[in-house]
Amino acid sequence: MQPGGKQLYEQLRNEYPFFVYEGFDASLNADGLKVAYHFNLSDKYSFQPGFTLPFKSFNRKRLDANFLNSAGFQDLLFHIGMIELISYWKAACARRVIIKIRELTSAQVAWWKKVYFHGLGEFFYTNEIETGFDDFMQIESSGIRTAKHIFSLNDSVLVPVGGGKDSVVALELLRKDFEIRPFILNARGASLETSYKAGFSNITIAEVNRTLDPLLLKLNDEGFLNGHTPFSALLAFYTLLVAAVTGDKHIALSNESSANEPTVAGTDVNHQYSKSYAFEKDFREYVATYISDDFNYFSFLRPMNELQIAMIFALNVRYYPVFKSCNVGSKTDIWCGHCPKCLFAWIILSPFIPINELIHIFGKNLYEDAGMIGYLKELTGIDEVKPFECVGTMDEVNAALQLFIKQHNREKWPLLIDYYSNTSNFNDYKVSQSGELLQQLNEEHFLESRFLDCIKKALL
Repeated sequence: MQPGGKQLYEQLRNEYPFFVYEGFDASLNADGLKVAYHFNLSDKYSFQPGFTLPFKSFNRKRLDANFLNSAGFQDLLFHIGMIELISYWKAACARRVIIKIRELTSAQVAWWKKVYFHGLGEFFYTNEIETGFDDFMQIESSGIRTAKHIFSLNDSVLVPVGGGKDSVVALELLRKDFEIRPFILNARGASLETSYKAGFSNITIAEVNRTLDPLLLKLNDEGFLNGHTPFSALLAFYTLLVAAVTGDKHIALSNESSANEPTVAGTDVNHQYSKSYAFEKDFREYVATYISDDFNYFSFLRPMNELQIAMIFALNVRYYPVFKSCNVGSKTDIWCGHCPKCLFAWIILSPFIPINELIHIFGKNLYEDAGMIGYLKELTGIDEVKPFECVGTMDEVNAALQLFIKQHNREKWPLLIDYYSNTSNFNDYKVSQSGELLQQLNEEHFLESRFLDCIKKALL
C-alpha cells in the first residue's frame, strides 16, 4: 500500500479541484497520422500525450485529409482522448472533469464514470482510497454532440496482438478461415515476433505508437498519486480508430472468460475489469449507440478458459521461443522468472508442455523456486487476494496443478508441487474438474456462429 494514500488523495483534490480536456490536434505528414491531446490540471500543469499511426500500403487510400477531417473520424479521436485522460486525472483525482470540445449526454456521462470508477478499482484499493461512484468525479461538458457515423468497412478481422499465448491462439485459429490483420499498440519484440511467426511482416501489420507526457512521470516521482488504469479500455478505443483506417469491420480481442473473476475476493476490485464480459457488453452498447453500427468488437477467446487456451497454444511449437507475457520483463523482452505472471504462465502450460521445454522457455524450473510459494498461494486461492496481474481463475490454476500431478504421480514432485500437495486445495480440487474445464464452453460471449465454429473445431 502507498503510505498516506487516503490523506494524500484528499489533499490533492483540495489543491487541484478541476481537470480539463481542452482538445486535440491531428495532422497528416509524410509518415502518417500524428495526434496530440491537450489536458490541464487546475491551470497549473499541462499535459500533451499523443500517438502516431504510420502510413502503410493498406491504409493510405482511406487515411487522407478528407477522412481525417470527417466528423466520424474526429469523434473517434475525441473518444481516445476520453480514455487517455484517466492516466493524467488520477495524479490528483480532481473533483471536476471539464470536457470542452464535446457535449455528452447524461447517459454518456454515466457510462464514462462507470468505466473510470471500475477501471480504477485497483488504483483505489492499492492507494487505500475510500470513495463512491457518486463522489469520486463530476463530469461537465460543452460543445457539439457526438453522433453515429458510417465507416463502410470490409468483412475482415483486426486482431490486436500483445505477444502472449492468448494472441497466438487467436491468430492461429482465425487465420485459417478469415482475412485477418494483426494490430500492435506500441510494438515490442514479442508482439512483432509473434506476428512474424503467423506469417505477417512489417508492411502488413497495423501499428500505433502511443506516447505519455513525461511530466506525468515527473509528478509520479514527486509524490502525486499513481497506479493501475484500464489499459484494455484504452486499447478498445484505439482498435476502433485503427479499424476505421484499415477498413476491418471485425475487431477480435483475445480476452478469455477468466477475466471476469475479481482480484480481491468478495469485492468488485478486478485488475482485468476492462477485459471482462461486463465491460465488453457495455462497450459494444456504447459504440452502437454513440459511434457507429459498423464495428463488431468482441472477445474471440471469451468462450474458452485458460486451460483450453494453453492446450491449443502448446500445439504451436514454433511460437515457444518468441511469445512473452511477463510485464516485469516486457521492456527487455524476457521472462523475468520471479513474478506471479511468469508463475501463472508456467503452471497453466505445465500439463501440456514437457518440463524440459518449459525450462528452455523460461530459463529455469519455476516449480523448484521457493520464492514463488507466496505467489502460488495467491494464484490458487489459499490467500484471498489474487496477484494484480492478468492471470487465470483460481479454479483454472488448481485444475492445471491437478493435471500436472496426475501426469507425474509416480515421480518425485518438485518443491512447489510438494508444497501444494500439503494444502487443502490438493484434496478440494479433483482431476475430474480439470476434465470438465477442458470440455466446457462459456456461453457469455458475442461471437457470431462462424467465429464460434473456429473454436469448436479447435477443441474437438
